[in-house]
Amino acid sequence: MRQIPPAPLAASVHPHDRNIVVALKKGLEILTCFGREASRLTPSEVARRTGSTPASARRALHTLLASGFLESDGKRYWMAPRTLLIAHAYFTSRPTAQLAQPVMEALAERTKESSSLGKLLDDDVIILSRSITRSTLATGLGIGARLPAYCSALGRVLLAGMPRDEAARKLQSMERIPLTARTTYDLDELLVLLEKCREQGWASSDEELELGVRSIAVPVTDRSGKTIAGLSISVRADRMRFSEFRAQMLPHLHRAGASLSARLPPE
Repeated sequence: MRQIPPAPLAASVHPHDRNIVVALKKGLEILTCFGREASRLTPSEVARRTGSTPASARRALHTLLASGFLESDGKRYWMAPRTLLIAHAYFTSRPTAQLAQPVMEALAERTKESSSLGKLLDDDVIILSRSITRSTLATGLGIGARLPAYCSALGRVLLAGMPRDEAARKLQSMERIPLTARTTYDLDELLVLLEKCREQGWASSDEELELGVRSIAVPVTDRSGKTIAGLSISVRADRMRFSEFRAQMLPHLHRAGASLSARLPPE
């Protein structure tokens, strides 16, 4: 799993804005540095992952512990159930994931495959919702998981929904490495793929993110036509050729994406 860097400031926020509470920003960075492969961390490990000094990390960890957002055995720290309140607040205040679930359940019933809904977050796609079937890929992909945008079907369909110059700048600035022998990571080649996605209305990733996994994705738009999320289906490569996968699943995926788009208000 890639180490997730501290979140950048929003484009509308100046890096030297005096209204920014640095301690709060650092505390939020600490909360997001925990993960599947870093579930229990020492202050030194947190400091390395967030770019903090050990003393600063230790004080922030103690504050989060005292506030009930972390637990500790005196040496290592881990997430406490109270952190779920933040996720719950997001899901109850934003309708996309809630409105998507019945559409995704119907899609899973028709295709017998699992689907994912995602949005861009920094250089990645973050999974907002999942519909799981018995054929679910054993990838550990769940709500809150992150995928690199440049080589995932979801990421490509979301990048294609951005203005061309903005998508190009975003791709140019992100770390792009070959995760498999099939990964397309050259900037010019990716820009060609995004243009193709805009023309055809869908994106793919054929064993580029993980060997043995094929994915296709379509955009989900609000009523103004703005792409606000992506909807994808993935299958194991040994189950069907890509041409079969596309022919069988893409029509269902397009209908599900259109159905969800019709339900969403402008963001």
